[in-house]
Amino acid sequence: MGRKSSKAKEKKQKRLEERAAMDAVCAKVEAANKLEDPLEAFPVFKKYDRNGLNVSIECKRVSGLEPATLEWAFDLTKANMQTLYKQSEWGWKEREKREELRDDRAWYLIAREPTGPVAFSHFRFDVECGDEVLYCYEVQLESRVRRRGLGKFLLQILQLVANSTQMKKVMLTVFKHNHGAYQFFREALQFEVDAASPSVSGCCGDDSSYEILSRRTKFGESHPLPHPGGGPCGGCCH
Repeated sequence: MGRKSSKAKEKKQKRLEERAAMDAVCAKVEAANKLEDPLEAFPVFKKYDRNGLNVSIECKRVSGLEPATLEWAFDLTKANMQTLYKQSEWGWKEREKREELRDDRAWYLIAREPTGPVAFSHFRFDVECGDEVLYCYEVQLESRVRRRGLGKFLLQILQLVANSTQMKKVMLTVFKHNHGAYQFFREALQFEVDAASPSVSGCCGDDSSYEILSRRTKFGESHPLPHPGGGPCGGCCH
């Protein structure tokens, strides 16, 4: 009986440790989501004045954006991504994309010229596979401001924000057939294929049309702690 009792205590202790670890992860995500402006401490990143561009950059919750800006963000996403979605197993679902962009958890980086917005990133502070992460849902630029370093600058801001809020990594999803974007993230920004990506996890077979990429922050761990949950990426705190 002594041995069984000891094993039961060990299992209980392990469960308590896992729960405490997940509580700590969720606390970091909640703290990040309570910020008024994640860029407040980094005013130098609120302006991009290079390569013929002169834009201001703001960081806001979706609730702080004007309806016209949200509609512009949807229209730009549709113009840039609809064909790529149609070439994937997901297809283009207009209502779902609109809802995703307007989700209460959404944060935005908006790059504006005096005449209006020209680029944006939609991101969220979230939990993925037991890790606190900044998940980049979109980086979209008007065609006339591409290839001038602005997209890279927006991703660098996300990395900065992830570090300042103690997230473990920046994550994003990219279509394999979007060759320019895939090369951009992998080569220019040094993102790696994440362990949660279908090509690594095997969860969706070999014919998946997308990869999940990530880049760790200084708070990232090489080997995340085991986490509770019903699947390979259980343990979300919302």
